Amino acid sequence: MKQFSNRYIFSFSVVMVVIVATILSLAATLLQPRQLKNLELEKKKSILESINIAADFNNADRLFEKHITESFVLDYNGKIKEGADAFGIALKNEQKKPLEEQNLPVFKGVSEKGDTLTIIPLEGRGLWGPIYGYISLKPDMNTIYGVTFDHKGETPGLGAEINTSWFEGQFAGKKIFENNKLVSVKVLKSNEKPIENHSVDAISGGTITSKGLQAMLEECLKKYENYLIKNLK
Repeated sequence: MKQFSNRYIFSFSVVMVVIVATILSLAATLLQPRQLKNLELEKKKSILESINIAADFNNADRLFEKHITESFVLDYNGKIKEGADAFGIALKNEQKKPLEEQNLPVFKGVSEKGDTLTIIPLEGRGLWGPIYGYISLKPDMNTIYGVTFDHKGETPGLGAEINTSWFEGQFAGKKIFENNKLVSVKVLKSNEKPIENHSVDAISGGTITSKGLQAMLEECLKKYENYLIKNLK
């Protein structure tokens, strides 16, 4: 009786594992297209937000088609790579490659006022995980039009505030070049002296994330330096 009971329990467990695994596999397969679409829409929303276009999952496709007029991929010399898909590139994967092998996506957008803007993706590290976003530049390739930042796992109320409007709004109008030299934008604590046109206030209590964001800006923009200088006005 005991042997039968053990065999029954084992068989029942195996059957249940197979059933649950099958259900989970089917669910993952059926949901995958929707998950991929949501990721696509989230990316479109972020690109649009960098040029101050508010979008949601219902209108992101339409607004992206309206405001994002062009996209292309550069090499580290600032030359366009023919046939490359800018939207499909994951920057975190490119960063694992040597610089000379990296694909550098660029998007061109039009603001609500009709300004033609250049949008560059960003990827770096905060305190607890990746931080990322987009920066848009005015036609002079020097003045910041807008930014959008986001994160995975930063502390609520501290480092997580990089994606709040008060922090992101500080970047508008700042410059990334000084005398034709790329200097980016510094993120400074309250006891550090502001740098005219080139600094914003750090997040109180979020020093590591703030400095991580500063490093992200510097490192990512540096890769585009050759392209930016060629088009600097």
